[in-house]
Amino acid sequence: MGEDRSFEALVAEGAAVPTEGWDFSWFEGRATEERPSWGYAVSAGERLARAGAVLDVQTGGGEVLDFALGRAEPDRPLLVAATEGWPPNAAKATALLRPRGVVVVAAPDDAPLPFADGSFDLVLSRHPVVPHWAEIARVLRPGGTYFAQHVGPASVFELVEHFLGPQPAATRSGRHPDRERADAEAAGLRVVEVRAERLRTEFRDIAAVVHFLRKVVWMVPGFAVEAYEPELRALHERIEREGPFVAHATRHLFDVRKPSR
Repeated sequence: MGEDRSFEALVAEGAAVPTEGWDFSWFEGRATEERPSWGYAVSAGERLARAGAVLDVQTGGGEVLDFALGRAEPDRPLLVAATEGWPPNAAKATALLRPRGVVVVAAPDDAPLPFADGSFDLVLSRHPVVPHWAEIARVLRPGGTYFAQHVGPASVFELVEHFLGPQPAATRSGRHPDRERADAEAAGLRVVEVRAERLRTEFRDIAAVVHFLRKVVWMVPGFAVEAYEPELRALHERIEREGPFVAHATRHLFDVRKPSR
């Protein structure tokens, strides 16, 4: 008997996959996203090998930090900590990172960082919900570095606007690197480099769309299959008729320093 590729079966499959962590391996063969040319996780590993005390902010399930620490061996930092605001991810990150000697602190994403001033010479973050520049500046030692990959403006908005309709200009320009640069400088930090790229993303079936929107919850706030059944069905029929649904992710890389005294 062949695999059931009906709308109902695919939606049920996408709705059943666990969403904890930032492991995207389930999408293999179902969705693809072009990767930024700078290779954030590998570059983070190189920076870890030169650091003494490191904080990874909003670590998710810890997968990216775990990879970067593996790249840094045997020159990994003596002290590594991470924060995470969503309890299932904090538990997953703790299980993954504890064998590497990393302390994972459960802390809300919008709360002050639970560390003393000047605690770290490197702060990392991959896809923070919002970068809290004043807090990043506070916990960095003078001369320290913030190295991070952020989600950019109007990322995957072809998909967002399929569900929500055309978005206002203010929403489309949110997370713009120019604004984030200005906010970083207002916090007393010096921006060494910002790089931005627009990356082709393909969704090959509706199960991938459902899982993506359940996992990346800020794309379509309050997403639920029942609430968006007509939009899901229309997109399923479009994919069946025309092939993969194409969108474009935006990413930018920040390399930022806290000035020495």
